[in-house]
Amino acid sequence: MKRVDTIARVRRAFHIRGWSMKKIARDLHLSRNTVRKILRSGETDFTYERERQPMPRIGPWQGQLEQFLSTNAGKPSRERLTLIRIFEELRGLGYEGGYDAVRRFAKAWSQNRGAATAEAYVPLYYAPGEACQFDWSHEVILMSGVTVTVKVAHVRLCHSRMVFARAYMRESQETVLDAHDRAFAFFRGTCTRGIYDSEVEPPLVRGPLSEDGGGGGLHRQGAALQPPLPADVQPLSGRSAVHWA
Repeated sequence: MKRVDTIARVRRAFHIRGWSMKKIARDLHLSRNTVRKILRSGETDFTYERERQPMPRIGPWQGQLEQFLSTNAGKPSRERLTLIRIFEELRGLGYEGGYDAVRRFAKAWSQNRGAATAEAYVPLYYAPGEACQFDWSHEVILMSGVTVTVKVAHVRLCHSRMVFARAYMRESQETVLDAHDRAFAFFRGTCTRGIYDSEVEPPLVRGPLSEDGGGGGLHRQGAALQPPLPADVQPLSGRSAVHWA
């Protein structure tokens, strides 16, 4: 690739200084064909893209290298080999080429694999009233002139993304239950399952409500049970699910 400054130097030397193409090629370390191409065209940038990358050394080893890369990609991140280690493994089997060829092949393989994975992606969808997501956040507020850190419980419907939030002074099983009870009262219904982080202890539940309001939905002692959720509108991806049964 010839950049704008090199092209300008060639044209300046020829048109202003009167240098010959031979002298330009010798002094600027360019081939005569390149100098001739610059002078005969009005382009300001010349790029060359190779249509096909020849791989004379790695060609016979492509199958083995693909197997190494595929096996390595399926391992946990801490157990994966670096590309240098894969190159050394290939050399141990008799490969006589260089590392750059392995690196270029691995880069192309990774890009093709990512494109195939993207094409196979299936959007996550939740039916209305199917699931809700629960999580905690820590917020700093000013209470009576004192800075206090409170714990905010978030209950979000996975389909419509409607959210309910309530602040507490601490995280406990009682506050989790209270947050669920108040959220379902706010939503006017319960969901069939909940989605929780591994750090959040799911509440003890008995099951979803039936259409007539019966059944064993999530509730506190003495709290009024809520009917099933009405229809929502848009999906939200969730986390590991806990079925209420």
